[in-house]
This record gives sequence, C-alpha cells and structure tokens, in this order.
Amino acid sequence: MNRTTLRSIAAVAIVAYLACILGANAAIEHYGIVTVPPTGLTAPAGVFFVGPALVLRDLVQWSAGRAWSLAVLALGALLSYLITDPHDATASAVAFALSELTDFALYTWIAPSKRRSASGKWTRWAWAVLAGGLAGALVDSAIFLHIAFGSLAFMPGQVLGKAYGVALGSFIIFINAARRRRVAAGAAA
Repeated sequence: MNRTTLRSIAAVAIVAYLACILGANAAIEHYGIVTVPPTGLTAPAGVFFVGPALVLRDLVQWSAGRAWSLAVLALGALLSYLITDPHDATASAVAFALSELTDFALYTWIAPSKRRSASGKWTRWAWAVLAGGLAGALVDSAIFLHIAFGSLAFMPGQVLGKAYGVALGSFIIFINAARRRRVAAGAAA
C-alpha cells in the first residue's frame, strides 16, 4: 500500500474517530439511557459510538503510526471533556483516555509490525482489534459508570453495546484476511 493511500485512510479514520467521540457525548446528553437490542439491557446512549471508536483508533494507529494514534487519543479525551457538563465530562474523559490506552497497549502487543511478512498479518490484525477493543470496552464501561453514576448497574448493556461495534470491525478484517488468502493461493497455483 502506498503512502498516499495510507495518508488518505488515516485522515478518514481520524475524522471518523473524532466524530464517534462527539457522537457518544451528544447521544448521552440528548438520549440518556437506551435499550441495547435485542436483550432489553440498558446503557447510556453513547455506548453505540464507543465500540466503533475503539476500532477506528486501531485504524489510525495502523495507517498513521503510534505517535499519531496517541496524539489523536489525547485530542479525543480533550474533546470528550470540553463538550459536555463537568460531571459527565470528567467521567467520559477519564474513561475514554484509560480505555483507549488499554486498547492501544493490547493492539500494539498483538498486531503485526509493518516489517513482518504478509503471512497471517490480517488475521493478527483482526485479533488485535478484537482483543484491544473488548478490553477497552470493559475498562471504559467500568470507569465511566463508576464515575458518572456511582454504580455498575448498566455494565452488561454497556459492554454488549460496545462489543457490537468491536465485533463488526474485527469481522470485516477477518473477511478481508480470508479474501487475501484466497487471492494469494490462487496466484501461487
């Protein structure tokens, strides 16, 4: 993949990532508590934006590198703090920063380096997105709910809602990995 393509992917991922942060905070402010389908579990409405944000942060790191990923993460935490009321802002910013750092650490540990061979690279990337995203979802849920509500009562709904976005992102990467393996096998034959 050439540099221009990676830069374009990075730019789109950064904008989408920051939009998810704004969306999560706006959803909490405007909709409060919502039902997480199909279970009937409830969670703060921002839950549906956090899963995709975790996947998009990984995409920023993959396309732009660790330094950009950490810079955008810091900007996201600041945005999260600035756009909502002080109590929710603190809960959101602290939970966001710690969950994204958890995702960053696991993703960095599991994901293939760009210097590695392409063999298994996409599958490892999918596992990195899944593991980092699910761990980030747990951390985000526990910290946000504890600070914002003083209770973990919404934890099952929070984790499930975020897991939807993380699982979808990981599934798309797995499908891409399977397609790439088929293409490579066809070219080798």
